[in-house]
Amino acid sequence: MTSTFQTAPCDLLALTADLVGRLSVSFEEGPLVDWLEGELRALPHLATTRIGDNLVARTTLGRSQRLILAGHTDTVPVNGNGEARVEGDRLWGVGSADMKGGLAVFLDLARTVAEPAVDVTYVFYAREEVAQEHSGLAEILATRPDLLAGDCAVLGEPTSAAIEAGCQGAMRFEVNLAGRRAHTARPWMGRNAVHRLAPILADIAAYEARQPEIDGCRYRESLQAVSVEGGVAGNVVPDSARLRIHHRYAPDRTGEEAEAFVRTLLAPHLDDGDTVTVVDHSAACPPSLTHPLLARLVADNDLAVGAKLGWTDVARFAQLGIPATNFGPGDAEVAHTAGEYLDRLDLERCHRALSGLLVPPPST
Repeated sequence: MTSTFQTAPCDLLALTADLVGRLSVSFEEGPLVDWLEGELRALPHLATTRIGDNLVARTTLGRSQRLILAGHTDTVPVNGNGEARVEGDRLWGVGSADMKGGLAVFLDLARTVAEPAVDVTYVFYAREEVAQEHSGLAEILATRPDLLAGDCAVLGEPTSAAIEAGCQGAMRFEVNLAGRRAHTARPWMGRNAVHRLAPILADIAAYEARQPEIDGCRYRESLQAVSVEGGVAGNVVPDSARLRIHHRYAPDRTGEEAEAFVRTLLAPHLDDGDTVTVVDHSAACPPSLTHPLLARLVADNDLAVGAKLGWTDVARFAQLGIPATNFGPGDAEVAHTAGEYLDRLDLERCHRALSGLLVPPPST
C-alpha cells in the first residue's frame, strides 16, 4: 500500500493565514467555498460534491471504516481583524481559531493522503455561527444525507489540540410580561411591566451553575439574561417588557428537563397574560469516545480530555447515530474576540494526531 502523505507537512500557519485572508462571514462564504472547491476537485482520489455553499469530498476505497472530518467555513463578523497577521509562530485574524486552523489541517490531509487507512469524508459546511435554521450541515442532511454516512466524526472546533467531548445544549427563551399603561405622574393607576423584570433578573443573577461530571468530563451550566426591551415614552408607565434568556445545559439532562427547569424558575413571577416561549434549541450531546478510532486518537497521542461547554455539531452527528468529538487547533476562549489568534504548535499537534489515524503503517 502506498501513500502520498508528505512527512514534512506544508506550512500550516501560512495556509491558515491564506484562509483567514479569504473573508467568510456567515452568509458570505461563497468566495472561500469556490476556492476550496477548486482545490478539492483537483484531487483525483476524492469525489467532491457541492450543495449550496457546502462541500463534501470523499475517498471511496472500500475500507472497513469511514472517518468524517468536518468543519464550518464561516466566521463571526470582522472586528478590526479582517487581515491575517503573522508574527513568529502566531497568527492573528478573524476565524483564525474558530475555525480556519481546523480547515487548514483538514485541507492539507485531503491534499496529501491519497490512500488513507480508513475511508475519509471531508465536510466543509456553511453558516454554523448563526441560528440553527440556517445551518449548512442541516442543508446537506436535507439534500444528500448519504454523503454524511460514517462510523465516527471529528469536528475541528478550537480545543487547544485537546479533546473536548460532547457538548452542552443551548436553549433560548423569550419572556413577555404584561403591565398596564398610566401617566408617570400617577403611576399607581398603572402597572410597570419593566419593574416586573427585577425579581426575575435577581433570580437569574443568583443562579448557581450545576457542574455534573459525565464519563470523567465536568460540564458547567449557565443561565444568562441576554436582552431586555421595554418602555413606551418618557412619561408613560410601560405596559409590556421583553426578556431574552439563554440557558446552556449539561448532557445529563434532556431538552425537556432543561426547559422545565427554566419554566419552574420563572413561574413564581408570571401572571395571566405573560408568555414564555422557547425560540431556539440545540440539543446536548454526551461524551462519545468509545469508538475504536476516537479511542485511538486519544490514546496514541496522550490527549487531555475535557468537556465542551459550548454547543457544536457533534450533537447533530450524535442524532444520526455517529459518535463524534471536538478536536482542533486554537483556544476557544479567544474565539470571536477582536484579538483572536492561533499558534503554530496547535496546528502541528492536530495534524500529527489525525494523520496517525489516516496514514497506513509502513509496508514490511
